[in-house]
Amino acid sequence: MTDLKEAPPVTKPYASLSTAELVKHLSEDVSRLVKDEIRLATLELTRKGRKAGLGAGLFGGAGVIALYGGGALVAALILLVAQVLTPWIAALIVGVVLLIVAAVLALVGKRQVARATPPLPEEAIRNIKADVDAVKESAHR
Repeated sequence: MTDLKEAPPVTKPYASLSTAELVKHLSEDVSRLVKDEIRLATLELTRKGRKAGLGAGLFGGAGVIALYGGGALVAALILLVAQVLTPWIAALIVGVVLLIVAAVLALVGKRQVARATPPLPEEAIRNIKADVDAVKESAHR
């Protein structure tokens, strides 16, 4: 026959501690929790920073290549308009149109940057809020 062993009784490790010892443990636990949350926020921001840096570098390289391509297209456009007008007037017209397009793009870009939120360690913030809520809830018991 099989003997069924009884499960060990559930003990409360803090039941026998004095209030001063409980406060000491609470202080140590809160300190450790805060340090862990700061470490988490640091790791999260480092990870996001690396991804943003790589993306910015690739975006910059693409911009340089696009600049060369754009220059070639602008030269072709000036040569095309120069078939109808004198070359200096063709270059002037193309230049003014390009400056107008650049101004519109700059205004749209400025609005987009203004709408952007600052990079925050969102996971760490959620965890800290959850920890604060848990401490408040246990304090009300």
